[in-house]
Amino acid sequence: MKIDVLVAEIGSTTTVMNAFEGVKGEFPRFVGQGQAPTSVKQGDVNIGIKEAIDSLKDKLNVDSLEYDELFATSSAAGGLRMTVHGLVYDMTVRAAKEAALGAGANIHQITAGKLRRTDLKKLKEIHPNIILIAGGVDFGERDTAIYNAEQIASLDLDVPIIYAGNVENQEEMRLIFEDTKSKLYIVDNVYPKIDMLNVEPTRRVIQEVFEEHITHAPGMQKVKEVVNGKIIPTPGAVMTSCILLKERLGDLLAIDVGGATTDVHSVTEGSEKISRILISPEPINKRTVEGDMGMFVSLPNVFERFDKEKLSKKMDVSQDDLEKLFIEMNPIPKTDLEKKFIEQMCEEAVVTSIRRHAGHFRDLFGSKGKTTIAEGKDLTMVKYIIGTGGALTRLPNRIEIMESIAKSNKGNELFPSDSAEILVDNDYIMASLGVMSLKYEDSAYKLLLKSLKLKDNLAEIAQ
Repeated sequence: MKIDVLVAEIGSTTTVMNAFEGVKGEFPRFVGQGQAPTSVKQGDVNIGIKEAIDSLKDKLNVDSLEYDELFATSSAAGGLRMTVHGLVYDMTVRAAKEAALGAGANIHQITAGKLRRTDLKKLKEIHPNIILIAGGVDFGERDTAIYNAEQIASLDLDVPIIYAGNVENQEEMRLIFEDTKSKLYIVDNVYPKIDMLNVEPTRRVIQEVFEEHITHAPGMQKVKEVVNGKIIPTPGAVMTSCILLKERLGDLLAIDVGGATTDVHSVTEGSEKISRILISPEPINKRTVEGDMGMFVSLPNVFERFDKEKLSKKMDVSQDDLEKLFIEMNPIPKTDLEKKFIEQMCEEAVVTSIRRHAGHFRDLFGSKGKTTIAEGKDLTMVKYIIGTGGALTRLPNRIEIMESIAKSNKGNELFPSDSAEILVDNDYIMASLGVMSLKYEDSAYKLLLKSLKLKDNLAEIAQ
């Protein structure tokens, strides 16, 4: 069997292989999906890739499978580990953090101001894939970023450095890192003026650097031997799909509830009315990661948030049976009772993660009376809420779980309204289509519409 494109999603535990054909024409098609354990511990992810292809062949009932191109996303070997170092946390540090998260990074260290000895010790222990240095608006404060760069250069790490700070420091940065092992990438300032974010240039470069240096990550040394297209972080690929959909459909929000984390991606400018009272800028494309809101690895954190007496009554089981259900929970729920339990956990994870991602109104009282301000990300103009990931594409009541977002608004939160349309990435291919869209944008968009089952758009992609 001949396939146009295979896309490997190389995860920490599982490698998924998605097959697509017709991507060079008008009618692209999702052919099927295979999966296998990721073989990072064996020192060669190619083993897992080959086994995922074998799984795909079994699903398609074919003896051989040829393909023209193979793309990949990766969160194996800990994903894209980054450290971020800026000047003031609420300004340049936050801007740099937004750029890193939007690119799909896992941020292991954030520092504001001059690096201390303890910061440098922790930085060495992290073994980051990329270090991001920012600090100072253009033609503003210079010394902190220069000091931090000199301290990082003294560590003599073989790690790519991205500088996205005060434009006046660029030549200084080149001098600091010219005789080190680190390759330096200079990008436009993430915070060029007060109350102005400029995260997109840095986000794009982070993904380029990740792709260029991925062979340095443990367990990923041989990945480029079989991948002849782009390799980007899996969360960054999901964001790429979100941006593509936003450009053509309108503002949206995507939620991925996984085993260890819940990722929230929003692509929206928000409302003009709220922007006038927003006290600090927010990126159009925003991603947050809640490391305590997963359905397996971090399930104990979610379970502890519940009143066990109320939960047992809601599920119509005794508290002893509820505790037993929690202790014996499998990574993938099988029985109706297990699914009902995970649905309760998933709804809590979704609402909590949205609450942390979204902004809110706040009242200030002064000599002139009450003034209302807004803080954080404005989601009020979101037209679509998309569920992706294992839980929100497979649980029976996934639609109701996402509908709970608007219902849970306490009244002062900048949540999507109940008019937002609920969609599901039914084929679970948003990440694969994100990386595929870098070369085949129109086909990726059509396949996204199919997976989301957008009825109003099906006519244009009918086979």
